[in-house]
Amino acid sequence: MGGPHRTISGKRAPERPLPYGPAVVVPGSPGSPGRCHSWLTTIKALTGRRWRRRLVNRLRQMTKTAETTAPPPARDRELVMQALLDAAERLLVSEGHAGISTRRVAQEAGVNHGLVHYYYGSMEELLVQVLERFTARLIVRQREMYGAEQPFIEKWRTAWRFHEEDLAAGYPKIWHELQAMAWNKPELRDRLVAVDHEWRAVLRAALARALDAYRLGTSVPPLDALVALVMMMSQGAQAERLLGIEEGHAELLGWIDSWLQSLEERRAQ
Repeated sequence: MGGPHRTISGKRAPERPLPYGPAVVVPGSPGSPGRCHSWLTTIKALTGRRWRRRLVNRLRQMTKTAETTAPPPARDRELVMQALLDAAERLLVSEGHAGISTRRVAQEAGVNHGLVHYYYGSMEELLVQVLERFTARLIVRQREMYGAEQPFIEKWRTAWRFHEEDLAAGYPKIWHELQAMAWNKPELRDRLVAVDHEWRAVLRAALARALDAYRLGTSVPPLDALVALVMMMSQGAQAERLLGIEEGHAELLGWIDSWLQSLEERRAQ
């Protein structure tokens, strides 16, 4: 009990090999060659061939993930985040949200896929920030345009030229893609409602000045109703254009332009 196994003759019996492979020499123990074994060597010694292969592959993957998802230096943080936003924006326009994955965005941005979740937490957050960033650029443009000293009819015409530019740039596609995502995600819905409110605020201020300039009074619907009408008209036109539908669009815009022209002529009298 406790000592080396001996035969009946009293001679020491040879040590039996371990059932799972050759014995492992621990550095620093008697018989150690003084050279440290790597973790891979130890695993090879302690496991059978099949389980060894699985475990080694798993550990290699874990090591690779730990090394490649490490954040870049602080000076590169903004560059990486902007690269991910740019990549997601391009993919939303070209492929839609259903065709976007973490790896696809990272590949497009030229960074490791682990950085998507490291910086944004989720794909949904990244995509919403794409919309918010794009919207912020356009809101600045709209405010500058509506704040210019020129008749409202010229601002209206410029706004619809912007509408065509935005279609070409992909903003309406991103807006409607994110709307579809938000229908079943309340946490996203609130963010999109906030974007919608930004557009309404700019339009409301512009239409309020136009109503004062044209002295329309009660001959037109209330201000909030006009804002809702223009918003629905704009977004509806965008959705139809994305489907290739244009019937009646030019006629409607032509009628509105003629009406605004008549208001300009009356004001000049």
